[in-house]
Amino acid sequence: MDAFIKLSVHTSVAVEKDLITGILSEAGFDGFEEEQHMLHAYISADLFDEATAKELLQPHGVLFSVELIPGKNWNDEWEKNFKPVLVNNFCCIRASFHPPVAGIKYDIVITPRMSFGTGHHATTYLMLQQMESITFKNKIVLDFGTGTGVLAILAEKLGAAEIVAIDNDKWSIENAGENVRENNCLKIRIEESGNIDSNRQFDVILANINRNVLLDQMANLSQHLKKDGVLLMSGLLSGDRSKIEAAAIDSGLRINEENELEGWIVLKLVHN
Repeated sequence: MDAFIKLSVHTSVAVEKDLITGILSEAGFDGFEEEQHMLHAYISADLFDEATAKELLQPHGVLFSVELIPGKNWNDEWEKNFKPVLVNNFCCIRASFHPPVAGIKYDIVITPRMSFGTGHHATTYLMLQQMESITFKNKIVLDFGTGTGVLAILAEKLGAAEIVAIDNDKWSIENAGENVRENNCLKIRIEESGNIDSNRQFDVILANINRNVLLDQMANLSQHLKKDGVLLMSGLLSGDRSKIEAAAIDSGLRINEENELEGWIVLKLVHN
């Protein structure tokens, strides 16, 4: 097994933990654990740059330590700390070793890995929550940056006719495929790609990534969204809203609805 770097950030503030999780996610960290006064972030040792980590964390005034973990089985560590995620009575994200939760409309079972999108992070939770208000019945859906595949899986359970789930990370593609099979989904096509098929139009586009990718892809996403379609995006801090809105307007879109949780936001966009 490959060696990992465990970066431990000293903070007990929930909002700050979420902000730092988002920042480190963009820098390549792909596993996170929370304790009461600590946030642990994991990255492959060959991808770690301590100077970059210091630069990212310095504005937040937090102390951190670095530990090399040779050959650590991250999946075992993740499973020890993985708890079911409940979005009201709408859906539950759980692992196979958890029993089903009574009274939940949609039950989703995933294998807990390092891919982003288990529902524990505020952005994924916001996406799941907002999907309840969108009509998926017989719709064509794009899950742009699928991660674990959890949004695509929920889209099928909500009645989508076809879902295309893409990601440019090979490991995420493998994990998403595993989760799709675990949930007996038959309408999801997973593709390893960072680009959208130029000929496709979608009724619903789900994009839970990060601000920079969303800004870069706004015009492209708009072009692939049907005129009466819905673009749901997160991976955004509340302070990102103005830049996202400006890019959306330039691409012929407007913010139709929004929600916030712990400093993170989800935006529902439609064509003007």
